[in-house]
Amino acid sequence: MLPLAVRDPQSLKELVSREIGVTEWFRVTQERIEQFAEATEDRQWIHLDQARTSTESPYGTTIAHGFLTLSLISYLVKELIQIQSGVRLAVNYGLNRVRFPAAVRADSRIRARVSVLTLKELPDSVEATYAVTIESEKSEKPACVAEWIVRYYL
Repeated sequence: MLPLAVRDPQSLKELVSREIGVTEWFRVTQERIEQFAEATEDRQWIHLDQARTSTESPYGTTIAHGFLTLSLISYLVKELIQIQSGVRLAVNYGLNRVRFPAAVRADSRIRARVSVLTLKELPDSVEATYAVTIESEKSEKPACVAEWIVRYYL
C-alpha cells in the first residue's frame, strides 16, 4: 500500500475526523521481543521464557511488551502518510489515553488503523493528534489504543 501523500503539514486539516487508512500486517517476532527486552531491561518471563509461558501464561506463549507495541506506532503511521514538503523536523510530542486491551503473542501480526483527531497551528509548528488502534491478528480486542501527538516544525 502506498502512503497517502499530503502537500504540507497544514494539509492535514483536510483529514481531521477522517480515517487515513489501515497499514499492512507487520510480524512481531520473538527475536524483536528479545531485543526490546534487552534495550529496556524488561526481561519478565512472559516475554522471554517460552517453556514457562506454555504452561503458566494465559496466552500459552510469550507476548510482546506493551511498550514495544506502542513504539511501533511511528513506523506504522509513516507507512500510511507522507508529508511532501514544509517539514523541517517532525518530533514525537507525546501520547494521550494509551491502553493495551489485548496481548500481542510472539510471531503474530499487527496492523494500525489511523485517523487524524485534531490539528493545531502553532507559531513555529503544526501539531497533529492521531487516533491509532493497533489490531492484532486473530484477536477481537485491539492490542493498543492511543492518541499520538506529532509536532511538525516548519
